[in-house]
Amino acid sequence: MVVLNRIYTRTGDGGETALGNGARVAKHSPRVSAYGTVDEVNATVGMARLHATGLLDKQLSLIQNDLFDLGADLCRPEAADDATAEYPPLRMVDQQVKRLENEIDAMNKALTPLRSFILPGGSVLAAHLHLCRTVSRRSERLAVELAAHEAVNPAAVKYLNRLSDWFFVAARVANDNGAADVLWVPGANR
Repeated sequence: MVVLNRIYTRTGDGGETALGNGARVAKHSPRVSAYGTVDEVNATVGMARLHATGLLDKQLSLIQNDLFDLGADLCRPEAADDATAEYPPLRMVDQQVKRLENEIDAMNKALTPLRSFILPGGSVLAAHLHLCRTVSRRSERLAVELAAHEAVNPAAVKYLNRLSDWFFVAARVANDNGAADVLWVPGANR
């Protein structure tokens, strides 16, 4: 359990922070950038939830919890002794990815196929979900960049990839099942 009885510690005043395993790294390290951007995604989801109701709100709540799991996964580098550690690390699992895929498939059934790209917008909720999508894509790029240099749980990267797809489809649902989507018109302003 996490106990936060003191919010500021002054330990990061020199530009370093502690990872989940206690190692100190620069606050601009690729790992900190990756899990810090996951935190940004979570904040954008919180904004979207202000406009969500029913099933979408429930699903967004699950995603927010998953994003904390993901941040915990990314902030603790994988190690050979993970399974025997005093506090085993929390890792993303394929079941979380599969849940997103099932939800995407269920939402997509009610949508007509696209014949154009969509401009972010439409309803307030859809606009927020498109922002969630773009920040999650950035988070995915940072996680993939980190994985090119350090070990990263493959389920974490898969989750981020599906998550941006989830936000895209959910934005269409929020736009009256696609009826209120704002379509791109190539070269319209020439």
